[in-house]
Amino acid sequence: MTTTDPLPGTADLPGATELAAFTLAAQHPATHGWTDPAARLGTLADEHGFDLQLATDLDLAAQRAGFLNAGPAAPAYLNRWVPAGGDLHAMLSIRFEGLDVTKPFVDVSVTSRPVTRADLPALAAAARVYAAFHPPRLRFWSAAPMTDWADLNPDRRVLAAPVGDLRGHPVPDGLTLTPTPDTGRYADAQAAYDAVDAAHPHHPQEARLLSADDLQECIDASTMFDVHWRGGWAGYAGTLAYPQLGLDAQVVQELLLAPHARGHGLGAALSTLLARHLPDPAQVLSGTVHGRNQGAREAARRAGRQDVGGWWWIPLP
Repeated sequence: MTTTDPLPGTADLPGATELAAFTLAAQHPATHGWTDPAARLGTLADEHGFDLQLATDLDLAAQRAGFLNAGPAAPAYLNRWVPAGGDLHAMLSIRFEGLDVTKPFVDVSVTSRPVTRADLPALAAAARVYAAFHPPRLRFWSAAPMTDWADLNPDRRVLAAPVGDLRGHPVPDGLTLTPTPDTGRYADAQAAYDAVDAAHPHHPQEARLLSADDLQECIDASTMFDVHWRGGWAGYAGTLAYPQLGLDAQVVQELLLAPHARGHGLGAALSTLLARHLPDPAQVLSGTVHGRNQGAREAARRAGRQDVGGWWWIPLP
């Protein structure tokens, strides 16, 4: 059952709304006018409600321990609200890349103020609460530009803009989208990814094709489209509607060009065409791109999407 007894990392634990306010304050200034602030705060509070459950619910911790079977007992899986030097507090959690127990990491899901470079040693020290899992690195969020953290390893960046702001960019002649009817082109899409992976060995760590089930979910939502160029199928472009960073967003699930359509400067136009096909101009077209995937980041920026922050890795001793 959910315990009401004091647990490690729950001293002075803020409520969901306070955590949401911390997260909102850490977002890029450009995003503050994209979604009603009260609605955004409420969305973030809902998300942080789960962080609080992960910090206090021993039954849930036991479920995670049983499912992951990473070794430590159930309480070790609880989120922790910990001091991280000076005036900074952080909500930490133990995560596993791809649910692989051999790839643990400590995630910083929210901090009491934006993280600065001076905070990194204290954050790394705070991560020792998960020493039983032997995590080799910690991940944190910053809305600062990539150049501010150029010495660190990036994870994913969020590139976003209001749908209505993206519709006016030019699109090359002959490039169009039509609603995807079924998953019949999935093998072609996988072959396109395989071709890029063969040419760029680092690519599988930066991007992968969405699953067939996820493709069908986008089709069912009427937000997955076939790309056509020069009279033939040339890829996928699609989204799903759900909050990202508390924003009312259509989140990119796939932007794919087949090999014969690559290298022609078409990538930016996929965001433009998507924006034209999405129904609500007040929503935000948002998506994540790996920080090292320079081509995808540049294509998104040429389309008018802004880099509004991302996650960074720091090594743990």
